[in-house]
Amino acid sequence: MSTAATAICNLLYRYAEAIDEGRLEDAAALFRHARIETGAAGPLDADGLLALWRKILVIHPCGTPRTRHLVTNPILEINEAAGTAQVRSCFTVMQATDDLPLQIIASGRYRDRFARIDGEWCFVERDYRQLDFAGDLRQHLRIAIKPGPRL
Repeated sequence: MSTAATAICNLLYRYAEAIDEGRLEDAAALFRHARIETGAAGPLDADGLLALWRKILVIHPCGTPRTRHLVTNPILEINEAAGTAQVRSCFTVMQATDDLPLQIIASGRYRDRFARIDGEWCFVERDYRQLDFAGDLRQHLRIAIKPGPRL
C-alpha cells in the first residue's frame, strides 16, 4: 500500500477509534479542514460537527458510546500529483450496553474526499447521509433516524 493510501486509511480508522473511545474533540479535529454533509443539519464544519455529536450521541457512564465502528472496504482513488483523493468505504456500528446485548445497530457508507495540506493528508469532505440499515439506536442516539434512499 502506498504511503498516501496508508495515511488516508489511518484517518478513517482514527475517526472510528476516537468516536468509540468517547474522544469527540479528537474525532472532530480530524475534520478541521472539512465540510461535512449531514442532511437535515446541513453542511457543517468541525465545530458544528462536534456540537451535533454532543447533542445527539449518548455517552454512557464509562465515558464512551459503548460502540465499535468498523470501517471496511475502502476504495481509494488517489491523485498524488494533485494531492487529492476520494474514498468510498462501508461502516458497521456495533453496540453493547448493560441493557442491550452486543448487536449491529447501524450500517452504511462514507463518501470522503481528502487533500494533502501542508504535506499531510486531511479530510476535506464527508457525506454522512448514507445510512443504509438501522437497528436499535435508542442507546446510541438521542434522536430518531431512518435509513435514507440508496445513492
